[in-house]
Amino acid sequence: MISAYENLARATFTCTPTTAWRYVNETLDVLASWAPGLHEALTGLGEGDHVIVDGTLIPTDRTRADQPYYSQKHRQHGMNVQVIARPDGTPLWFSRATPGRTHDLTSARAHGIVQAYLTRQILVLADRAYQGADATFRTPYYHHREQPEHYQQFNRDHARLRAPGERAFAQLKSWRLLRRARCSTRRISTIVQAVHTLLTCDYSG
Repeated sequence: MISAYENLARATFTCTPTTAWRYVNETLDVLASWAPGLHEALTGLGEGDHVIVDGTLIPTDRTRADQPYYSQKHRQHGMNVQVIARPDGTPLWFSRATPGRTHDLTSARAHGIVQAYLTRQILVLADRAYQGADATFRTPYYHHREQPEHYQQFNRDHARLRAPGERAFAQLKSWRLLRRARCSTRRISTIVQAVHTLLTCDYSG
């Protein structure tokens, strides 16, 4: 029996370029619609659990004139995506993409991440970019080498627990399309959500 994906691939290669792109866009929209929302991703989590939150930049081919998309931190143009991961690095949720100039903490507040975790009393491990989030966020100490030993130990333990979160970024960036996006910035959110759906399907078997 020919699968739906094989039918789609066959139709794509036997139609005009315009129709083929329409099929691609429609498929992306369907996949993106299946990606979990923030509150859905938190299902099953509660007091005593912890997650890893971080932001990543999806590079784009924008020019220097497009200032809202230029990230001073990464020294390149792109779109900011917030990622929530389990302690083992399994991605739970990807936010919609915002211009690269957006600060991680600003983005986390805008997406409702800070308030969602405060409500559920879930511990969040994040980097220094999220200092000031308060709530249940835990970030490293500044100038820890000048601090007492227990501050330094806290930072070491914090870094060790956050390290698996990089797996969520690695899985996202394993898609060549997201290593340097050349599509409209308005489509990046849809692509990220579609990728998340495919990653979720992989985890569930």
